[in-house]
Amino acid sequence: MNYRIIPVTAFSQNCSLIWCEQTRLAALVDPGGDAEKIKQEVDASGVTLMQILLTHGHLDHVGAASELAQHYGVPVIGPEKEDEFWLQGLPAQSRMFGLEECQPLTPDRWLNGGDRVSVGNVTLQVLHCPGHTPGHVVFFDEQSQLLISGDVIFKGGVGRSDFPRGDHHQLIDSIKRKLLPLGDEVTFIPGHGPLSTLGDERLHNPFLQDEMPVW
Repeated sequence: MNYRIIPVTAFSQNCSLIWCEQTRLAALVDPGGDAEKIKQEVDASGVTLMQILLTHGHLDHVGAASELAQHYGVPVIGPEKEDEFWLQGLPAQSRMFGLEECQPLTPDRWLNGGDRVSVGNVTLQVLHCPGHTPGHVVFFDEQSQLLISGDVIFKGGVGRSDFPRGDHHQLIDSIKRKLLPLGDEVTFIPGHGPLSTLGDERLHNPFLQDEMPVW
């Protein structure tokens, strides 16, 4: 699987354009804003966009999803349904962050842990990783050992859990039970900041050092 990171919004959110090298079929993951910038990147890449994938319902990850879905005529897929209240509350999120108002969003398909999403010949595993939000999912391509982690884990950090229905202990449990067992060699694209590997974070991430592993 190939990818291109497109930083968007004032929060420098990592929107990912991912595609299958053989078929040139593609997906956008977490198009949080700056729709025109994303369109330019997609059109310049020479791929065919087939779907938009969402890890969770926060505005900086979904803000351009509706516009892009309409522009390209593609479905919006994800997150898990527990994040429905975040997606229906997008106008309030817009006001809270002082951003252009974003209308409520209902995806064409909700995701569950254990689902599979195809991008051309690439099969992404869906893992439900609550804690930052209750319906947060991540996408893992086993063949390329690449994980798109949203706001679950960052280089040297983890997602905030002080939002409604956030839970820090649940977040750490998601990381230790579901992400770290994927393997130390897995590279992940976080929602913000630089890439890292699960092995580096297992050894050095301060949020993962206070407790013994739970798997």
